[in-house]
Amino acid sequence: MSTQGPCHLYAIANQKGGVGKTTTTVNLAASLVATKKQVLMVDLDPQGNATMGSGINKNELELSVYDVLVGEATAKEALVKSEEGGYSVLPANGDLTAAEVEMLSLDQKERRLQSALESLKDDFDYILVDCPPSLNMLTLNALVACQGVIIPMQCEYYALEGLSALISTINQIQSALNPELQIEGILRTMYDPRNSLTNDVSAQLADFFGDKLYRTCVPRNVRLAEAPSFGQPVLVYDRQSKGAIAYLALAGELIRRNEISQRESAEVTA
Repeated sequence: MSTQGPCHLYAIANQKGGVGKTTTTVNLAASLVATKKQVLMVDLDPQGNATMGSGINKNELELSVYDVLVGEATAKEALVKSEEGGYSVLPANGDLTAAEVEMLSLDQKERRLQSALESLKDDFDYILVDCPPSLNMLTLNALVACQGVIIPMQCEYYALEGLSALISTINQIQSALNPELQIEGILRTMYDPRNSLTNDVSAQLADFFGDKLYRTCVPRNVRLAEAPSFGQPVLVYDRQSKGAIAYLALAGELIRRNEISQRESAEVTA
């Protein structure tokens, strides 16, 4: 059972590949578990990297998120536990590629994930959805199902260009399909403060996004890069590493933000 308050649903999205989406999803999930939260991680990428990085073999799945999206299984039936990370997983593998095409002919194609997760909200404090590196039907399903988007990005010039396309997509979905959707936060990944471009882009992000920019930055970290090949979150692989410490800090920041907004909305309704 969820420990307290409402369930928070976040899509981890950026159509640019290699920015640390899966790394963020897996390690944020494990860090939230370390703070005694009940967490579900949804792998919505056909590559299944978040599934594998959680210690679950994507090639041996009886059911996956594909079966859930096309209506052949319930989300509860497809859940597996990550023994390594301590969170539940709605896993993915290559079958998910077919779901994109099949969903086009199904009713409520943009809301398949939203409907599937409805029955799980009472069981979890946090649901994190790892999105594929493109703005496709799977990403659309994630953005319709979630209330917030966490955007991991590197501090480089091209990243800013991609960000504007993602923001315009978020705005369109907000007006047409999901009025609750908003940018939860911008996370700087592979961060190297010795690089002057990093500092320039970082300053631009701070100017534009203000307090939406997380204070936590995830550094370039060898242990963080090694952990997935052992099927472990970095918190399990090397708890003392800079990567593990950064994701624990991010979890703390996320929880604090939610507590503040819950207090504020309680005061407004009081």
